[in-house]
Amino acid sequence: MLDKILNYCFTKSKQPVLFKDLLVANSRFNEGLDVDNIKLGYRLKISRTYLVYLFYIMAIGTPVAYLTHKSLATLDTHASIVVSAIFTATVFVFFNFFKVWLQEKMAEKVILEAWILHFPYFEYNEYKNKVEEIFQKAMKEEIVKKDLQRYVLDSLVED
Repeated sequence: MLDKILNYCFTKSKQPVLFKDLLVANSRFNEGLDVDNIKLGYRLKISRTYLVYLFYIMAIGTPVAYLTHKSLATLDTHASIVVSAIFTATVFVFFNFFKVWLQEKMAEKVILEAWILHFPYFEYNEYKNKVEEIFQKAMKEEIVKKDLQRYVLDSLVED
């Protein structure tokens, strides 16, 4: 289900993720930072994201409205207005959380796909931190881009 939502809400490039871009994205993702979606080759379709979010809100909001309708109907008009304003504000605030969550899931999906391409013999969950350490070491040693892949793979094999 999540995969279908991601495919619906994002446009993905057919170009593979470059090795260094994968290493940078992996490092940033492991640190809990935002990754560069342009370098990973995907873009958010905001209108489709609104539609998916609207579907979720309707799926959750309709039963809640049905259950609370009688109690809110008997409330003072002012209290009903305040409750509806709070609900509306909450819906719009949580859209930003939903959008960030979707972007994190898409970044993780693209990183995993690129990982399989560049590191087919190294399982992601087991080696993601080790590759990050090797990449940081390579950056300190100023390894040039053309030798980076060989350096990382040789370091993985040695350990």
